Amino acid sequence: MDIRIFIMTHRPFEVPGDPLYAPLHVGRAGAADLGYPGDDTGENISGLNCYYSELTGFYWLWKNCHDPEYIGTCHYRRYLLNGQDQVFTKAEIESLLHDYDLITTKRVKLNNSYYYGFSANHNQKALDMTGTVIRECYPAYYGTFLDLVNGTETYFGNMLITSKVLFDEYCAWLFGIFFRVAERIDPETGEDDYHKRVFGFISEFLLLVWVRVRGLKVCECRVGMLGEKAETRELKQKLAGYFLRGDIRGAKEYFLKRRKERPDVLMEASDVTGELRIAMQIIATAGLEQERCGQNILDRERRFPELVKLFEGINGTVYRYRNGMETGEDVRFLRENGVSETAVRVAVGMGRDSHAEKERILERILRELS
Repeated sequence: MDIRIFIMTHRPFEVPGDPLYAPLHVGRAGAADLGYPGDDTGENISGLNCYYSELTGFYWLWKNCHDPEYIGTCHYRRYLLNGQDQVFTKAEIESLLHDYDLITTKRVKLNNSYYYGFSANHNQKALDMTGTVIRECYPAYYGTFLDLVNGTETYFGNMLITSKVLFDEYCAWLFGIFFRVAERIDPETGEDDYHKRVFGFISEFLLLVWVRVRGLKVCECRVGMLGEKAETRELKQKLAGYFLRGDIRGAKEYFLKRRKERPDVLMEASDVTGELRIAMQIIATAGLEQERCGQNILDRERRFPELVKLFEGINGTVYRYRNGMETGEDVRFLRENGVSETAVRVAVGMGRDSHAEKERILERILRELS
């Protein structure tokens, strides 16, 4: 099989040595040259990358890449993984494509409907208009669209491997929808750079609609993260500075501002190490301690690495109490580190347990601490 996997990127990265994988600079039109082939040659929509994100790469591959028999897409930090959590080799992909029509990510299970989640974080009008266009122009897909948009599953990342024939059919359908939607809405209105990428977001969900209607046999795989986003590193560095100054109010205001700009910052794909979630926990704990006692954890420790280590220990203790695995070492850890009742309450409250279960866990920990 002739297979090419294109790595969508907008920044320099370490390209895998396997010739199966090739970098593609998306949104290259008007951007600094990274030294990689770009999506701004031939027939292209590279200049619309701010609305379409990695889909400008999809469009370029559809219109200009005709040699491979099979084609795939991934990201400079995200790759589809095999059963051993390793990046796929050509032989492994060939084997899977004998049995499956398409390889993509595992479906995300949502807590609420896709429509609810999208409307809470993005331009609802764009999703509504997508449904309208599908009803008018692709009526065979509309019933499935309605079922799934009110359901609790979606694909993510716009990562897939399939035949070039199916890839081209998917792109013709997808852009046939989005170009019509773009004629009827203004993606610029009231949107920042993150939220303007509305077509990139909706397309992740539409892949599931297309797959279901086409009745394709799909192999769903785990996704591996390589490295950390520059935005995530910057956010952690800024928060570390606030902590070092003991400025908990400044840390909270900065974090809330950045989270509003980038609602995905706490998602696993962005917060690879989990340290941003711990930073949020530090902010919540210190703020409540200050309100209740007039002092907080930052009066004793302000170094971010040490704070992370401490709160990882608190969370580990709560985990063991939740699962009936606690030992005397857990109580000793909390006492020796002067962990406050407030810090324990926050740690327990961040879990997904029911209210009654959280109260039970909290009561057990505090009883042994008293």
